[in-house]
Amino acid sequence: MTRAILIDDEPLAREVLKEYLEDFPEIQVVAECGDGFEGVKAIALHQPDLIFLDIQMPKISGFEMLELIDPRPAVVFTSAFDEYAIKAFEAYAVDYLLKPFGRERFRKAFERWLQQKNLVEVKQQVEALLETSSPAQIERIVVKSGSTIKIIPVADVLYLEAYDDYVKIHTAGGVFLKNRTMQFFEKSLNAGQFVRVHRSFIVQVAQITGLSPYEKDSYKVALKVGESLPVSKTGYGKLKQLLQI
Repeated sequence: MTRAILIDDEPLAREVLKEYLEDFPEIQVVAECGDGFEGVKAIALHQPDLIFLDIQMPKISGFEMLELIDPRPAVVFTSAFDEYAIKAFEAYAVDYLLKPFGRERFRKAFERWLQQKNLVEVKQQVEALLETSSPAQIERIVVKSGSTIKIIPVADVLYLEAYDDYVKIHTAGGVFLKNRTMQFFEKSLNAGQFVRVHRSFIVQVAQITGLSPYEKDSYKVALKVGESLPVSKTGYGKLKQLLQI
């Protein structure tokens, strides 16, 4: 038996999914969720094989919810998202259902998922999708700390630090781990507010209080919080241009 969870803030949309799923008795709907917070809890509890996921939801989006889950189940998106996102889904072979959709389109999506027998490949596709499909400029970072989901405005981020397969988000309220890449944050954060000073560090510009030499041909940047971070040759060039020094 395949376990599935329906995650959509519209009750009618969940009813449509349940109706269409009646054609597939091998699927057991183990939970219904009205937002991403409920989705995270239900996935941790039930460990489903498949989720039907809306993207635009209150509190946290479908993308943000996926970032908080590990391991991730296979995903069929159900959304009225724009054409750009749909092309991204197609490129990474993660199927989608563009609302409103009919029974026959649902059947094709479901059969397409059944053909995806390599779950490792499915997970890699979702990872690639998350890395490329987020907004060009993020305004918040959603993290999971224990059983608590925390939304961090980017204005509260002091600096980011590479940490194995994660990124450490340093804030005045503590340090949080995020399963993203430094490259993602460098691309997604406002270039006028954040600068990558080193392969391992991205700093909020407003936190910088000084730049000083450190050993031979290297520098360190000082922050308001009293910390100093290494600066690479490339980072030094960016800082000189940004700080006009």
